[in-house]
Amino acid sequence: MSTKTRVHVTTFARPSDRELVAIRTVDAPRRLVWDAWTNPKHVPQWMLGPEGWTMPVCEIDLRPGGAWHFGWRGHDGTEMEMRGVYQEVAPPERLVNTESWGGDWPETLNTLVLAEANGKTTMTCTILYPSREARDAAIATGMNDGWSESYDRLDEYLATIA
Repeated sequence: MSTKTRVHVTTFARPSDRELVAIRTVDAPRRLVWDAWTNPKHVPQWMLGPEGWTMPVCEIDLRPGGAWHFGWRGHDGTEMEMRGVYQEVAPPERLVNTESWGGDWPETLNTLVLAEANGKTTMTCTILYPSREARDAAIATGMNDGWSESYDRLDEYLATIA
């Protein structure tokens, strides 16, 4: 993780039995944040989770019905991947897609909403799980920490592409 002081904090909420919501504000205009989320040139620079991971696979077909596929590699050689299909693409405000990690993990529906005010963008990402048990199992993996670390990296990365 970065040694810089955290400017913004990611907050997490569970508004229903099946949802997890992550909210984070970054110091960048919405169009730039949208590009960082949807351009395969940018995503591997920040969406990495814990320190030591890389994203050698980043495929994005950004259109309704288009598929995406991300693959990560840890410093110890561990690999993981997820994929999904875009349901709604409304630049630079809203992105809805399915997400599947494969194996026993159930498919989720993810909704990203970007809201800009005074040159800052608030990212609200809602994950809808098929059950409370599935949501709680995902949270138990430590995903919130990895998510926060990725958002810290995004904060820093956005300043370099502004």
